[in-house]
Amino acid sequence: MPRIHRLPPAVVNRIAAGEVIERPASVVKELLENALDAEPHRIDVALEQGGIGLVRIVDDGCGIDAEDLPLAVTAHATSKLRVAEDLERIATLGFRGEALASIGEVARLVIRSRPAAAACGAEITVDGGRVGPVVPAGCAAGTTVEVHNLYGNVPARRAFLRAPQTEWTHASESFTRTALAHPGVALSLAHNGRRIHDLPAVDSWRERITGLFGGERGARLVGI
Repeated sequence: MPRIHRLPPAVVNRIAAGEVIERPASVVKELLENALDAEPHRIDVALEQGGIGLVRIVDDGCGIDAEDLPLAVTAHATSKLRVAEDLERIATLGFRGEALASIGEVARLVIRSRPAAAACGAEITVDGGRVGPVVPAGCAAGTTVEVHNLYGNVPARRAFLRAPQTEWTHASESFTRTALAHPGVALSLAHNGRRIHDLPAVDSWRERITGLFGGERGARLVGI
C-alpha cells in the first residue's frame, strides 16, 4: 500500500481550483464579490469567448497596497478574518481567501491595484501557479483583475467547459444575480467588445430590475 505523504501546495491549489472555480461564471462570481467588498461606486465587467479567453473586472474601490499583492494571491490569506470568532460575525461576501490562489493555479491571473492615497499602482502576475514579482503600474485608484485562458494549463479540465456561448449564458446569469442584489453600485457588462448592460447606481430594486429586464417588466412589479 502506498505511504501517506503531504501534497505539494501546487497540487492542493489545483484541487481547490476544481472545487471553487467550476467555469467562467464562477470566476465572475468570485471576483465580483471581492470587488464589492472593496466598497466601490462602480464595477465594470468584460468577457471574451464566454469568459474562457478573458474575464476582466475593474472596480474603483479601496485598492490593495503593493506589499499586500503577494498575500492576495496566496491561499487562505484574507483581509476579512483575523480570529475564529470573526466567523460568527461575517459582514463580507468573500472571506475564505481561496479564490485568487485557485484562479492563479489554472489560468494567467493579472492584478493591478492602487489605493487612492498611493502615488502609483502595482501589478502582480500569476501564471499557472507561478507567482511573478510585484512591479510598478500606472492605473486608476481601485483594482483591475484579469483572468486569461481559464484552464489553459489543465487540458483535461478545459475539455469539460462548454461552448463559449453556453459559458457566456452562465457568466451573464452570475452577473445578473449580483447586480440585482446590489442596486446601489453601478455595474456594466461587456462581451467580445459589445456592451450588454450599463447599469447606474439606483435607490431601489425596482429600478435595478427595470435596468436589467426592461420597463415593461418593472412596471408590472408589486412591492411586498
